[in-house]
Amino acid sequence: MRLSRFFMPILKENPKEAEIVSHRLMLRAGMIRQQSQGIYSWLPLGKKVLDKVNNIIRQEQNRAGAIELSMPTLQSAELWQESGRYDAYGKEMLRIKDRQDRPMLYGPTNEEMVTDIFRSSVKSYKDLPLNLYHIQLKFRDEIRPRFGTMRSREFMMKDAYSFDLTREGAEHSYNKMFAAYLRTFDRLGLRAIPMRADTGPIGGNLSHEFIILADTGESEVFCHKDFVDFDIPAESTDFDSVEGLKAIFDKWTSLYAATSEMHDEAAFNAVPEGDRLSARGIEVGHIFYFGTKYSEPMGAKVQGPDGKEHFVHMGSYGIGPTRLVPAIIEASHDDNGIIWPASVAPFDIVVINMKAGDQACDDTCELIYAALTKAGKDVLYDDTDDRAGTKFATADLIGVPVQIIAGPRAVANGEVEVKDRKTGARETMTIEAAINRFVA
Repeated sequence: MRLSRFFMPILKENPKEAEIVSHRLMLRAGMIRQQSQGIYSWLPLGKKVLDKVNNIIRQEQNRAGAIELSMPTLQSAELWQESGRYDAYGKEMLRIKDRQDRPMLYGPTNEEMVTDIFRSSVKSYKDLPLNLYHIQLKFRDEIRPRFGTMRSREFMMKDAYSFDLTREGAEHSYNKMFAAYLRTFDRLGLRAIPMRADTGPIGGNLSHEFIILADTGESEVFCHKDFVDFDIPAESTDFDSVEGLKAIFDKWTSLYAATSEMHDEAAFNAVPEGDRLSARGIEVGHIFYFGTKYSEPMGAKVQGPDGKEHFVHMGSYGIGPTRLVPAIIEASHDDNGIIWPASVAPFDIVVINMKAGDQACDDTCELIYAALTKAGKDVLYDDTDDRAGTKFATADLIGVPVQIIAGPRAVANGEVEVKDRKTGARETMTIEAAINRFVA
């Protein structure tokens, strides 16, 4: 992509409304634009990052055996009245009526709808276990939306819903998502710690929030410091192994870790003083097991091997991609801008033409741009006539992992400079060597 043809409205000044680093940098880098309170457009640069986050989430959900579908954003109030949550949910739910005066709502979550889909189609235990997920925009009318897309009213959610014949089966499904979440956040460049959590309006009696530690976190969290060094489940993890997944769950819940709502001061004080970690945290995922909370009132049951009908045991599992993007920035930035992990960077490499219009610089940049693009790299080519300082500032601000810099003096010697955005390390090498480094 040539920068001269790309839509990326950079802001030179820090926006006054931005209270935290990620909100400020997302606005400055032209990733998002606020449309109204707590509602944002995702501009091309931000959309590229969001898509890469979603792809990693999708890959790990599929690896764990979940199956993707797509449910509508508008839901009938009847389903929520059936479950008993329509009146209980509170003012966060946006309630509306269609032209036939039928009560509708903009979905804040999908337990009722997916239960309705399940009960209309699945009748036998032979079709279990089943886990259905989608990635969809949702709406919750937050009383105080803030911090950009970290806590907005309209947001994107990956929500998965598991169905099992027994509690034991449901716990195995829970453990699948537990391990999948650890892998997902690790691939996004984050260390997420699962913590005992309140189930809130979702319900149930088993719940974990996945928390990343950050100074701008919304709440205080408490855990054993060894979590920082725990091994992440491998790509080869067998998600059908009950014992293997239980071992992962047991290890990651063997030490103290809790959100402020679930904090037990006495239990935390029992942790050796040098091993206690108290910090601010950002929630990036939340998983629940809630048994038959929805299946009983909504009649979601299957015939078991005993010939009798049984209400299915359910769980739900959420990840907020539009929250994850700023969370990654909070965890990875410097004074100059964003430092993206390679897995979610909007571009793999930025080629910077230090003197657009100079034939040698133009030819060199075109050569590098074409070769890397042909090799499957996602390349941003800064072909603008901006000043050198502006080009460097833009490249640092948007956080592309690798910068290849072509200036007249270096090009005259058949060389370019390669900069690592994260470390700041610079290396001068031949044009061919620069190409080969990232094509190989």
